[in-house]
Amino acid sequence: MNLSVKNKYNEEIYPKKSILDVNIKEIYQFKDLLFLFVKRDFISIYKQTILGPLWFFIQPILTTIIFTVVFGRFAGLPTDGIPQVLFYLAGITCWNYFAECLTKTSNTFIDNQNIFGKVYFPRIISPLSIVLSSLIKFGIQFLLFLCLYFYYFFVHNSIHPNITLFLLPFLIVLMGLLSLGLGMIISSLTTKYRDLRFLIQFGVQLWMYVTPIIFPLSSLSGKMKILAVLNPMTSIIETFKFSFLSAGTFNWIYLGYSTLVTLIILLIGILIFNKTEQYFIDTV
Repeated sequence: MNLSVKNKYNEEIYPKKSILDVNIKEIYQFKDLLFLFVKRDFISIYKQTILGPLWFFIQPILTTIIFTVVFGRFAGLPTDGIPQVLFYLAGITCWNYFAECLTKTSNTFIDNQNIFGKVYFPRIISPLSIVLSSLIKFGIQFLLFLCLYFYYFFVHNSIHPNITLFLLPFLIVLMGLLSLGLGMIISSLTTKYRDLRFLIQFGVQLWMYVTPIIFPLSSLSGKMKILAVLNPMTSIIETFKFSFLSAGTFNWIYLGYSTLVTLIILLIGILIFNKTEQYFIDTV
């Protein structure tokens, strides 16, 4: 007797049809894994440290003190009339989120090669989890900034927020997407060129010093100002400072430029990441 049996599977996996293929529905289906990665990334950082989560506060506080002494007192760099501690902490809070996302997503393929080689899931979940877990750290450090901010607001009455404060969620998304796009590009390149892993830390540090964190954009002019504006992080940090402190440079054209650059870099990052994930296991 001939019996026709139709095989049914709970899950069918197909190769990507193009390097532009990003299956949002599939990412949503693996949301539990995404949250698990977020929990892993957040807890594992300071799990075996003595001070634990206190390092979330210690790091920006120490950096702010050093910047205040070195660049504020000794170098005498202007701060647009903003209290020096508040000026530096505002820039550091934004930069720490961007820098951490960029640094960690840049090692996506290398750090997860054992997992990628054994089980299937949308690879983009890994860098996405880093962006989300770093957002938790940003939230904690942002609370530190708000504590100092309200102190100056109520006690000294020297700062005033404005309507652009509503742009804060948009600025956070821009920082996350920009770091995600750059991180995916660098991570894809490190599968062949391992030296990039050693250069990324130096590159991020160098990038910080050409971003308006230790100096305001208004202190620059001519070609120096043009070069600074070409940095997509410039208008993001300047808008953040302007929103809370009503001091700094806010320009819709500058912010639109940063948005456009972010979207282009994100698109390029997705293209390269999707192409690399198809053969990276043979090169890492």
